[in-house]
Amino acid sequence: MGVEIRIHTFFLVLAIVCMLQGQSAGNGLAGLGLWLLILSAVAVREAARLMVAAWLGLRIRSILLLPIGGFFAWANPESQEQANHGRAQWALALAGPLASLSTALLMAATFTGVSASFPLISFPLVTPMALMRSMVWINAFLGLLHLLPAYPLDLGRILHNRFNPASQTTLASRVFNALGQGLALAAIFTGFALHDTILPIVGFFIFIGAQVEDQGVFYQSVVDTVRMKEVMLTDFTTLSPSDTLADAMTRCVHSLQEDFPVVRGTQLVGIINRQRILETLREEGNGYVQAAMSRNFQVARPDDTLGAIIRRITAGRGLTLIPVAEGDRIVGMVTVQNLMTSVSLAGEQRKIERIEAAE
Repeated sequence: MGVEIRIHTFFLVLAIVCMLQGQSAGNGLAGLGLWLLILSAVAVREAARLMVAAWLGLRIRSILLLPIGGFFAWANPESQEQANHGRAQWALALAGPLASLSTALLMAATFTGVSASFPLISFPLVTPMALMRSMVWINAFLGLLHLLPAYPLDLGRILHNRFNPASQTTLASRVFNALGQGLALAAIFTGFALHDTILPIVGFFIFIGAQVEDQGVFYQSVVDTVRMKEVMLTDFTTLSPSDTLADAMTRCVHSLQEDFPVVRGTQLVGIINRQRILETLREEGNGYVQAAMSRNFQVARPDDTLGAIIRRITAGRGLTLIPVAEGDRIVGMVTVQNLMTSVSLAGEQRKIERIEAAE
């Protein structure tokens, strides 16, 4: 459906934990099977949420999968805003638990229907040595988990949006994230006290999920409010279409710049990067920049948001540079090379400004 799927590193850590648990029971492959069941349970849940989002007309850029569920990265601020209010937030919040619990009930009914002696309720409920029973309870636990009032779980997300003043979005998000992390730590310590292995693992991943969501909220608040004029490169070199590639290579040698706008007078006519210059010199010999430059480029305005530019770079294949123009004059540029540095520095600048304002 055009949505990028990402698996968080901690999902791979869980694979090691499951395999070690399987080996302790005498079957390492069974541990891998348990991990695949957890991955499939999360996939079922997120597929349901993705279909609901598509039905609501929401645009999603990517999904990051964690063992407790997935986190959406919205393709535009409008989709994010719609997802956090009205019927959309309820539909998305209910889709995951309903999908997980329905899957658990369907599997339980199927297994007990095929065999009346199927050990559905037998402890431990989740174990590598009973994968069919584990399949039922993993989905059931995942569905029930998201009915806890802990952010970023589904019910916690509803409460967050319900009590989140529109003017204090980031602050409220951090408060609810802290509550979710507190509940996660309580689950971890309770599990250790009761010598239970499930509660500490669940608490750990709720804690990680809250941190991931916190970072995502802050990142989104930066990219959707920072303007190009705040982060664009203003000290840069341009090339002319009539420059030779040898001259352009000389400029590359004496510059840290990777990508160059090509201008005729004040008009932007193309872009070229260091790799393209080098490859053309090797393959075709010296020539003019005009013959090697790319005419596939987009132009930003100083008041465009950083988020809009990130989406342009993501959508445009091979797009490594976006010039910033004021009228017909190039006043700056943004490259993939400096983009993450700009986001990080802009975020730090916002933090410093908030601290100074609070004082």
